[in-house]
Amino acid sequence: MSRHFRVERLRFLARVVEREIAHLRVTDARVFTRSFDGARVESLESDVALSEQVDAFVSRFGRLQDTVGDKLLPTYLLGLGESVGAVLDNLTRAEQLGLLGSADLWMTLRALRNQMIHEYMEDREILASALNAGHEHVETLCADAERLLSAIKSRGWLEGET
Repeated sequence: MSRHFRVERLRFLARVVEREIAHLRVTDARVFTRSFDGARVESLESDVALSEQVDAFVSRFGRLQDTVGDKLLPTYLLGLGESVGAVLDNLTRAEQLGLLGSADLWMTLRALRNQMIHEYMEDREILASALNAGHEHVETLCADAERLLSAIKSRGWLEGET
């Protein structure tokens, strides 16, 4: 990947991540006016607006993870001249560089996202627990993503954006 292409890709991904952070925070604030329990999860069957908000939360939670972990981080590592590997390897390297608080937590949150998706209509209590845990870690995801964006900006790779 040429340096020019990598910088353009970083600029694009940085803009996407900034929007994803903002959208996740807005949706999180709308969905979590109170925590979830089995009864609130059961209400998703009849409360279409809340159901759509929960879908948006789960989607945005997962999308931010995917964009940062699978796209932005590997592109950044390549820009540093680092080797890129499996997601866990990249997350571990990012933790070593001080870009993420915990690679293990990121992997836990990836599993949590899958739980929110796959348990959606099966087990109310598991879904309630997963949603509440996701809500508790929104700021972790956003702060880590912002730390990575800050590292990219500090290298001057986002200069000259239009």
